[in-house]
Amino acid sequence: MIHEKNTTAISGYLSFFILLSALGLVAYGIYSQVIWLIAVGIVLALIMLKGWLIVNPNESAALILFGSYQGTVRKDGFFWVNPFVVKRTVSLKARNLDGQKIKVNDKLGNPIEIAAVVVWQVRDTAKALFAVDDYTKYVQIQSEAAVRHLANQFAYDNFEDEDAVITLKDGAQQVSGILEKELNERLAMAGIDVIEARITHLAYAPEIASAMLQRQQATAVVSARRQIVDGAVGMVEMALEKLSQKDIVQLDEERKAAMVSNLLVVLCGERNVAPIVNAGTLYH
Repeated sequence: MIHEKNTTAISGYLSFFILLSALGLVAYGIYSQVIWLIAVGIVLALIMLKGWLIVNPNESAALILFGSYQGTVRKDGFFWVNPFVVKRTVSLKARNLDGQKIKVNDKLGNPIEIAAVVVWQVRDTAKALFAVDDYTKYVQIQSEAAVRHLANQFAYDNFEDEDAVITLKDGAQQVSGILEKELNERLAMAGIDVIEARITHLAYAPEIASAMLQRQQATAVVSARRQIVDGAVGMVEMALEKLSQKDIVQLDEERKAAMVSNLLVVLCGERNVAPIVNAGTLYH
């Protein structure tokens, strides 16, 4: 595979003075009516003009002579090169690829919407120009493929997969690192370096978003109920222990069961409890 090689070029200011000399030669030929001086001057001027090369900051120019890659000029400035070479300019600036939202299934088969932004730049101009057909389009297609592959590797969250160490929702840092590594591997053939890759949009697909929201709400309610019950059991246990230690009242097993039931109802109920005065006894 072809790789980039640096090349140097002659200063363009020297060719500018030669161009002025050629124009002066043409003017003298016209004045003296010498045809060959005019022809030589015009040809020399065209050669100078054709060989001019201007490289802007953070840009490079790949030189191709009769189908053969000659090298890349990375230094910015005004140069003169062989007038027969084809000059192809490649930007070395960092670029943003704001990926479109795509619908894909996660590891558990749930349809989700996901999008990512990729910051990239050209590292090897020869690979970018000659290894792929269109390197900008190549970056776009490979980035979408990498995002799809990433979504298939992990679950959206750990509601269904409680053993999942990394999820798309909660493992943003790890997921971004994995995406960046995969993109660098995919784009290395085109001489592209990925500086950063981040997930910018992540959501369930509209057709299941409502059901997933209800599931999340139910999970939150169950979790809250579990905490309430744990607290209530602890309070009942503490109450029975205090009553026993201070010998305030002696309770048999049936009375303890009734007390536990009443306390749990009071502590775990969603509404305020209306007290009922028992004028009799527990057994009548």
